[in-house]
Amino acid sequence: MRSLASKSVLPLTFIVIVAAAVVGYALEEADTSSDRVSGHSSFGKSGEAGQDPQDQDPAATAPADDGSAYTPRRTEQNARVGAVFEKDDSGDHFCTASVVQSPGRNMLITAAHCAFDADAGTTVDDLVFAPDYRDKDEPTGLWKVKKVIVDDRWAKSQDEDLDVAFLVVDKKKGKEIQDVLGGNTLGIDRGFHNEVKITGYPTSRDTPISCQNRTTKYSDTQLRIQCTDFEGGTSGSPWLADYDPKSHTGTVIGVLGGHEGGGDEDDVSYAAYFDDDIAKLYRRAQDED
Repeated sequence: MRSLASKSVLPLTFIVIVAAAVVGYALEEADTSSDRVSGHSSFGKSGEAGQDPQDQDPAATAPADDGSAYTPRRTEQNARVGAVFEKDDSGDHFCTASVVQSPGRNMLITAAHCAFDADAGTTVDDLVFAPDYRDKDEPTGLWKVKKVIVDDRWAKSQDEDLDVAFLVVDKKKGKEIQDVLGGNTLGIDRGFHNEVKITGYPTSRDTPISCQNRTTKYSDTQLRIQCTDFEGGTSGSPWLADYDPKSHTGTVIGVLGGHEGGGDEDDVSYAAYFDDDIAKLYRRAQDED
């Protein structure tokens, strides 16, 4: 039978342990908040440094059933998709981008809310891109973004139907990024029902996730898809249709973003429909290169 002394000590010990845990948690919270990325504001499915890790383990390392996330293998196709950081790779990646073909051979596509600071009213000028980023390994290094192009109407009002940005990147070792990785084409007016593969980088992971499913129509200007585990950090993920293994190219018909910045549920995502406005923005990006 437990002694009276032990009964009187146990509550005091419990109180001390709980108090220490509360203090430690408070300190951890303070440290986390000080590390937040400052040049962009978290919106939709863009990530934010310090958020709690979630959904660490998608189903498998090979394609799963439609709509289920998995960890994709390293392939030429997947190497064109990468994580977006600010300044360098010492902080957390917070969005996703991919290489799209252009005459200058130096262009990426992502969501506008990943590359435009709405609070400051200006583009984010210190982005870097890490294609095929996995567990801090960067096969072709970091590529510095030298120019961000968004629609002027997005800049003024954050119109969700124009949540698309083109990024022009600097050369590395005398080569353009498309010379190193190839690039996908841009698909305009491809309709609302397409079989696509989406690949993105959740902030809580250091490896990408992929998902295959069929898009549906959410509105006259928005696509919708069901794909599990596409949480913060996956904004800007390309929606790739018609990949041709012979030419090693596919067609980007959307990027994760648009309605609610890509959605407020991990398992349902959106993209602005690529219409004439996006085609004009693409041409403008080429002219400004």
